[in-house]
Amino acid sequence: MKVLLTSTSFQDCDGLHKELLNQQKWEVSYLRGPLKKSEIIGEVANYDALICGDDVLDRDVLEKGARGSLKFISKYGVGLDKIDLVAAKELGIPVTNCPGVNQIAVAEHVIAMIFSFFKNIHLSHEITSLGGWKRPLGNELFGRKIGIIGLGAIGKELAKRTPFLGIETFVYDVNLDYDFLDGRELKVLTSVEEIFKTCDIVTLHVPLLESTQGIVSKEILFDCKPGLVLVNTSRAGLVYEPDILEALRLNRLGGYLTDVLANEPMGSNCVLKNQPGVLITPHVGSRTRETIERQGTMAVQNLIHLIKAR
Repeated sequence: MKVLLTSTSFQDCDGLHKELLNQQKWEVSYLRGPLKKSEIIGEVANYDALICGDDVLDRDVLEKGARGSLKFISKYGVGLDKIDLVAAKELGIPVTNCPGVNQIAVAEHVIAMIFSFFKNIHLSHEITSLGGWKRPLGNELFGRKIGIIGLGAIGKELAKRTPFLGIETFVYDVNLDYDFLDGRELKVLTSVEEIFKTCDIVTLHVPLLESTQGIVSKEILFDCKPGLVLVNTSRAGLVYEPDILEALRLNRLGGYLTDVLANEPMGSNCVLKNQPGVLITPHVGSRTRETIERQGTMAVQNLIHLIKAR
């Protein structure tokens, strides 16, 4: 069994996930993803299985793999938007992912980004690192309104925490879990537009689907509560980055805090790079030792189960 592993988080952190992988009698090769189409299409046919991250696995790549040895795909992570699931099904290549393992880490990352931005911790660190003592003026979070779009696993973890920080919490989801809402200090709003008009902070927690592509439209951005801070730890495709930049320049948005970019790794031509009001982290929301071990172990276990079920 020849396996190609591309997840850098899996590779960079030791733990039970690596122990489990090493116990398998597989011939494992490593590339550092996320791989572009041009980087993986020449490799994919050489392997029986992929343990992949956010590599581009479109129809062309999968067809090339199917003409060779490719039989299984185990996604290290939750989002499947980079994999053509229709093509995979047609080609008889089963695809698994790792739901329910990273929600705590990502929810904590959202809170960390919000605190850093409002308290100017990131700017203060830059100042003192250069030997300066300029003191940026921060803002309190107590009494602010946060809107959580998407009440899945991550959205729920965040919604458990924000009320205890003194932040009035609003939620929106097309399929609300009313059992979760019962007894919690959460207020339901009925649309994305209403969330943006009501809240001081909005955080996105929906998958990238055809129905959610560009869900934060230019119209929504320019009709939101002035100075709103938008947080995106989901997928870059939920927004259009040039619209974000324009909204910031015109002071419609007060900030954009993102862990995801349209092109990763970030290139020199990224429109958000070094822009005022933008805080970027390099797709590390779920990159904790605990999550990597859980997610990596599940990814290996998923592949074991696929092989046994063949």
